[in-house]
Amino acid sequence: MSAFSKTLVATALLALAVTAVRAQDIKIGYNADQSASGVAELGIAGRWAFEAAIEDINKSGGILGRKVVGIIRDDLGAPPKSIQNMTELIDNEKVDAVVGPANSGNALAWLHIPQQRKIPVVVPIATGSDITLRYAKEAQNYLFRVSMVDREQIALLAAYAVKASKTQKIAILADSTGYGQGGIKDATEVLALHNVKPVIVEKYGPKDTDMTSQLAKIRDAGADVVIIYGIADGTAHVLRSMEKINYLPTTLGTWGNLSGLLPRIAGNKLAEHLILAASTTEDSNPRTKALGERVRKNFPTLTTFPCSAQAYDSVMLIAAAMKLAKSTDGEKVAAALEEVTGVQGVIKTYNKPFSKTNHEALSVSDFYLARWKDGTPVRYEDAIIKGLTPADLKR
Repeated sequence: MSAFSKTLVATALLALAVTAVRAQDIKIGYNADQSASGVAELGIAGRWAFEAAIEDINKSGGILGRKVVGIIRDDLGAPPKSIQNMTELIDNEKVDAVVGPANSGNALAWLHIPQQRKIPVVVPIATGSDITLRYAKEAQNYLFRVSMVDREQIALLAAYAVKASKTQKIAILADSTGYGQGGIKDATEVLALHNVKPVIVEKYGPKDTDMTSQLAKIRDAGADVVIIYGIADGTAHVLRSMEKINYLPTTLGTWGNLSGLLPRIAGNKLAEHLILAASTTEDSNPRTKALGERVRKNFPTLTTFPCSAQAYDSVMLIAAAMKLAKSTDGEKVAAALEEVTGVQGVIKTYNKPFSKTNHEALSVSDFYLARWKDGTPVRYEDAIIKGLTPADLKR
């Protein structure tokens, strides 16, 4: 055999070897908005922490002795694109698990795909209450979450609202998307547990910038507390509309308002008027501080740190489940997720976070209230918060 032929054979064998190694890589997909909608900042924050988690796993030897590869997709905040991404990740990329998305509407649009293909999904950002419940009665539910589920958020916000309202006249103002309408349902039901019925419920379009008409009705109904269910840009316009009619009641919102869009559109002063739910802060512990510093190297304007923490922990729980199952088989990994315990995340140590009947790793006991201060979200406490008891957190 000539030297040239030997070289060709060696090259071919090397290519086959590389292909074989790559075939053994464990692939985890990330599918979330990173560029288009009001939650893109949340998706970006999650993406970089997703990659940080994979980097840490590989530094410690990978999973089952195999390298982990992250496959990133931007769903542009659009359900059709998110569906396309999920199909490509599962059918073409052959991912073993998926982390995402950021938008609840996108998740609700494609839940059937991983459920049918038996691919575990851990949702790190989207909060719609129905995401982990749609297939809860199936033999195996493949949808899990490490995020602030809407029903749990509203339990905290409603408890505060009831204590803060002097008249028990609480209004709900929500955007007209599936996210906002699901929020109306949750907020109404949770307030009912406190024997409070919303004095008025109003809606606005996701692209609306003037909500003075809706707010005038809320003001005239006598509401002294308003719960807003919308993402940051819409909430910012609500705050600006409140200022226009000189009506600034106690105003509460969900964690999507951690996006920097809120102070950029409303201005720092108005942004500070909103009290919102959150799941962790960068200064919570040394692990959160270290992760925040790492993510900020890629995303200097990071304000949505909880998304980073939740995405990082989502990957760690998937890795723990694969190790427990000693397999990447989707059915075995999903079952193992219901059994994992003692998993060290950045938010906390997860001691049996999931079960057959509960696929939510975080609950209202993990949440706190926050407020914008000088362009940065900070933990917020007052006498009302300090006085809340577990019995107040009805859900």
